[in-house]
Amino acid sequence: MSQIVAVVTMDKEKVGGGAPIFIVNDAEQQQKVSFSLEKILDATAHDLKNGTMILVRHT
Repeated sequence: MSQIVAVVTMDKEKVGGGAPIFIVNDAEQQQKVSFSLEKILDATAHDLKNGTMILVRHT
């Protein structure tokens, strides 16, 4: 079972739901925030290639 634990996006209009959403200004900031959260949350970052990355905890 997998769970989305966070979303990092450059376009807040494209996302919603129950996971925490982090809004960033550019791709560089998105990478930094995603990789930091990846370590903190013990999750894996997945790039959706549309300006949004999801962090998923695989159990």
